[in-house]
Amino acid sequence: MAKNKSSKEVPVEQLRWHCHPKSLGVKTSDEVKPKKEIIGQERALRALRLGLEMKHPGYNVFVAGFSGTGRMTTIKRLLAEFEKTTVHLKDRCYVHNFENSDQPLLITLPAGQGNQFRDDMDTLIQDLIKNIPAAFERKRFKDERKRLMELFQERQHSILKDFEQKVKERGFEVIQVQTGGAMRPDITPVVENQPVSFEQLDAFVKEGKVSKEQVEQMTKDRAVLETQMEVVLREMRNIERKAKDSMNELSQRFLLPIVKDTIDEIREKYQHEKLHLYLDEVQESIMADLNRFRPSEEQPQLMGMPQAMPPEEDAFTEYRVNVIVDNSKTKGVPIVIETNPRYKNVFGTIEREVDRAGVWRTDFTLIKPGSLLRADGGYLVINAVDALTEQGVWQILKRTLRNGLLEIQPIETGVFGASSAFKPEPIEIDVKVVMLGDAYIYYTLYDQDDDFKKIFKVRADFDTVMPKIPESIERYVHFIKMICDDEKLKPFDSSAIAAVIEYGVRLAGRQNKLSTRFNIIADLVRESHYWTTKNGNGTVTHKHVLKAIDERIERIRLAEVKMKEMILEGVMMIDTDGEVVGQVNGLSILDMREYIFGVPTRITAKTSVGRQGVINVEREAQMSGPLHDKGVLIISGYFHGMYAYNKPLAMNASITFEQNYGGVDGDSASSTEIYAILSSLSNVPIRQDIGVTGSVNQKGEIQPIGGINQKIEGFFDICNVRKLTGTQGVLIPHQNKKDLMLRHDVIHAVRKGKFHIYAIATIDEGIEILTGKKAGKRLKNGMFETNSVHFLADHTLTEYVKHWKALLM
Repeated sequence: MAKNKSSKEVPVEQLRWHCHPKSLGVKTSDEVKPKKEIIGQERALRALRLGLEMKHPGYNVFVAGFSGTGRMTTIKRLLAEFEKTTVHLKDRCYVHNFENSDQPLLITLPAGQGNQFRDDMDTLIQDLIKNIPAAFERKRFKDERKRLMELFQERQHSILKDFEQKVKERGFEVIQVQTGGAMRPDITPVVENQPVSFEQLDAFVKEGKVSKEQVEQMTKDRAVLETQMEVVLREMRNIERKAKDSMNELSQRFLLPIVKDTIDEIREKYQHEKLHLYLDEVQESIMADLNRFRPSEEQPQLMGMPQAMPPEEDAFTEYRVNVIVDNSKTKGVPIVIETNPRYKNVFGTIEREVDRAGVWRTDFTLIKPGSLLRADGGYLVINAVDALTEQGVWQILKRTLRNGLLEIQPIETGVFGASSAFKPEPIEIDVKVVMLGDAYIYYTLYDQDDDFKKIFKVRADFDTVMPKIPESIERYVHFIKMICDDEKLKPFDSSAIAAVIEYGVRLAGRQNKLSTRFNIIADLVRESHYWTTKNGNGTVTHKHVLKAIDERIERIRLAEVKMKEMILEGVMMIDTDGEVVGQVNGLSILDMREYIFGVPTRITAKTSVGRQGVINVEREAQMSGPLHDKGVLIISGYFHGMYAYNKPLAMNASITFEQNYGGVDGDSASSTEIYAILSSLSNVPIRQDIGVTGSVNQKGEIQPIGGINQKIEGFFDICNVRKLTGTQGVLIPHQNKKDLMLRHDVIHAVRKGKFHIYAIATIDEGIEILTGKKAGKRLKNGMFETNSVHFLADHTLTEYVKHWKALLM
């Protein structure tokens, strides 16, 4: 069969967009000024600015887009503009709560005053440690103290002397008896001028020294005296209490001015009502226990050597200040990028320590801040996947942003829900959260979490492509220059720059677009530099860029090599010449995440009399995805519309992807499947030297598909290895012509007439190229043109109906 040049063949100049080096206006990248600008994300930038500048609650930003589109770089550069903004930052301090030590108090001060307040309190304690003992050593204080002590001692002595006289008159004596570790007074009888116990009196009775009547009287007298002694001891304790109160009053009178004056110096520095109330409590606490400021005795030593003692604890912890946020050195808006958003890193925690007794303890000095608090008044950038996968982070983050209150808790409380009596005062925060994720995470949270849409009201979408306009190309040139300067790479000449830009168009997948996945572009620039250095050249040229692209693909194309080896060795059966009825070479792609490649696959169809219609073998085997199932149903609609206008379809048409063991999805092979069924019905063979791709609708119109370049190149590679015959080629949807960015070897083959690419708009155009026969137009009588493909297929279907009716009779 003659294979004449078709009018549907795509001209070679349309197979790839070429960037002419001269159009760039530079000879090398050295002539270009580097610009650190955000490229191709104008929509995302507008959304980001809105979210970052809005001061109302809930205007946090979710940045959606693929990795490598410059999301983090854009956020950093945009936030850098806010760093110079004047804001009123705050220092956050926790102090001891004298009424309830399990609920530390929060004191918020202007930036820079937190550390100053902490230092002032430390100085206060140091001054009191020095001044209070000195006051106790003053002569006036000692004299007054001595006078009071003597006064009360005299009272005690007088009372005790009177009581001892009464005891003596009754024939008793007051002695001190040791009970356990303490001494207590006791009354004992006196016999022959010697105190004796009542146990000894029994022996004296036997010896005749005392009579029983005397012992009985002594017992009665002792009971009376013990009652009187209790009254005396009570009076002694009252005197001691009055003495202690008098001593405290003396200390208050002498030391209150010292303590108050020192605290008032701090009070005057800070115009803060809550801080003043705290200082009142500090003063009250200090005056209630002045003796603690006296120096303690030195630790005992054993045999002249110092004993090993546990570390000494701070005796004045309750007067310390824990500055958890210090903005004294912060210039502009706080910007925190949290790269490890574990619970304690984001929200802070309350640590514990072992005291000298070996017991776990905590206090307000062990409260530690997290990145959310450090970003107060500014911005926190966090990754969505990390926040969602780290236990407890997402729920607490939502609660904090919703309420505007941060509660710092131990990690076991925040993550595992354990209860804790230690609850620091919550902190009012004003922070803008920028969360990075993809569209799937965004829509999942939007649908499943009612709080999400209330606290993340702004979505900034980062696109993977941008229009290929002169401004975009110019930005690409500046980007290449920036990478070269930042990383000390060799300069790129104009041909190399053009090659990188063409690669950006190839990544974008359309001739009128440029890719914004600048991580891949940057890697290409680095690898091109590597091959230039490897070859000993001083300037990167287009050959080095192409080498870098080829090497990059070669590293990750093992799966492609193995599959094509199976085709070439006949394990996977693919014909690239001849003609076969009911068999078409479909073009498919395999996505290996970092690499996509195309391979041909054999699609076959068998038709017979029946009423099942189009039978999707993959679906019957549960290997077909929903999109492929839909495509097969559309095929059924096409055949009903084309042939069932005057008769029922009494047809079974079984279609399958031969040697497919991994499942299939997508509708890009639906036109291929129609060709196979038409060939089987008409018994007209289909050329095996042409690969086919394209979706179709029920009217037989070809629709565009994805991965067009990879599909064409996949079939070309098989044909090329088997030797190009000059008749081989592919059928593609005409809409995909604007997506073509084919490899140079494919274009070279097309230019020499050894390979052909046909762009078609309908099934009829495709079947004519595949069979060499007319598709056949419908005539006024409802029939198709004689000997056309549709005529032969319609004739077969008519015969099927006759056979079906005969079977029913």
